[in-house]
Amino acid sequence: MEQRKRRFGDRSEGRRIRTIPPIDRVSPYIMKTRNSSSNFIADSVDIEAMEKYIHEKRKEGLDDFGILHVLLAAYVRTVSQKPSINRFISGQKVFARHNIQAMITVKKEMRAESPDTVIKVVFPRDATATQVYAILNAEIQKNKQEESNFDDVAKVFNYIPGLLLKFVVWLLNLLDYFGLIPKGLLAVSPFHGSIYITSMGSLGIPPIFHHLYDFGNVPLFCSFGAKQKRYELQADGSVAERKHIDYCFVTDERICDGFNYASAFKLTKTFLRNPALLDTPPETVVEDID
Repeated sequence: MEQRKRRFGDRSEGRRIRTIPPIDRVSPYIMKTRNSSSNFIADSVDIEAMEKYIHEKRKEGLDDFGILHVLLAAYVRTVSQKPSINRFISGQKVFARHNIQAMITVKKEMRAESPDTVIKVVFPRDATATQVYAILNAEIQKNKQEESNFDDVAKVFNYIPGLLLKFVVWLLNLLDYFGLIPKGLLAVSPFHGSIYITSMGSLGIPPIFHHLYDFGNVPLFCSFGAKQKRYELQADGSVAERKHIDYCFVTDERICDGFNYASAFKLTKTFLRNPALLDTPPETVVEDID
């Protein structure tokens, strides 16, 4: 994939989109924050094919392969075909992100008192499910063994007195507006990226509609819940027991219109229902508009 030449107005993490309709250009000035621009979608998917797929992957040696990996791989593949959902708003302008950056909150250990940490993982747009698994698990193992870069930065901020911290955050917001935050800080910031994904299933509860963060530029938050058994009426009149997972997306409506979101989420669901499609790279990777 050819890297476009950087132009005036572009940012280190994305290029400015210059051909969007006038209403989309104006909307960030009317809806100034992510939370005031949020839309919510809840859906459910039958996981019969997904469970078989996960079982096969574990037989291949991918020991910890699970629903999170399938969901991430489905999102990555969706972005490769529907790049508009990987845009972001910064400085009240719309940008197409250069790569796919997913933020995931994990515990060092599965104990209530164990601290949380946020890992930020970069995926190539043509990644397969196996590649997504390898990239994510390598990052998880790395952060279990040592402090994450996010933890190091958070510790520094923790030592700043409250009044001064308020000024520092104000200054970071100002720098972010003009695209002047240092690249090193952007690389570890959990508030700058493509999507935040959290598993409520590991806690045994339904998914939640998690708010977007007004600081930074993450336009999507995905939450998925625990497996559930449901009884469904079949075409022949019989009743069958099926397994499902529920999932939710909170979206920044300013990055693209409802048609683009709808077509993207339909495609994501297709991949969740047929995860074997994620075993081969996409034939083409679609570029966003200029």
